[in-house]
Amino acid sequence: MTSTSTHLTRLPRLAPAYIGGVQLGAYAAKKLLTPSAHERLLLHCSTNVDNLRAGRWDTLLTSALVVESPMELPYALLLLAVLGYAEYAYGAWWAAGAFLYGHVGASLLVYGGLRALRTNAATRSAVDVGISYGRNALAGALAATLRGARVRTSSCTVLIALSARPFLRGRTDFTDAGHLVSLGLGLSLGAWGRRRGLGYRSPQ
Repeated sequence: MTSTSTHLTRLPRLAPAYIGGVQLGAYAAKKLLTPSAHERLLLHCSTNVDNLRAGRWDTLLTSALVVESPMELPYALLLLAVLGYAEYAYGAWWAAGAFLYGHVGASLLVYGGLRALRTNAATRSAVDVGISYGRNALAGALAATLRGARVRTSSCTVLIALSARPFLRGRTDFTDAGHLVSLGLGLSLGAWGRRRGLGYRSPQ
């Protein structure tokens, strides 16, 4: 009984609340807002160059709370599985920290790169919201903490190949770069954690 209750108390709560909130917010925005108002909302929450250059650092958080359109069910379930297992295995603080580290870190690095490249006005004011940076970072962190060098290397290689695929096709934009950067941040975080004794495991 004690073992069962312990497992129940460790069931993910943050992951389903977050994914559910983002999904419900996306449906509500589509249903209640006009197309122009919806576009203004997305731009207001975006971590684009114009917003960050103007000092709107709150977008580093708000951009992770909205998506351009409701997520398809298989994708939403995949996100729930990744975030939920990270929370179950290592706790809500670790999962949220890895997610935000990748999301905020990649957003700032992409911003710095776009500023240095002196991009055009359309790119500087582009809609840039969603949870893909955090997702990539968390997936990378989990892969890098897997026990067993062969499994760990294979998992990390697959993730890198998936993130690098747009570059091999020759069609990329700044979000593709952000996906690769966020994965790199997650992999480095996971490697650091593994050196400190954090090994991916099912909690007892």
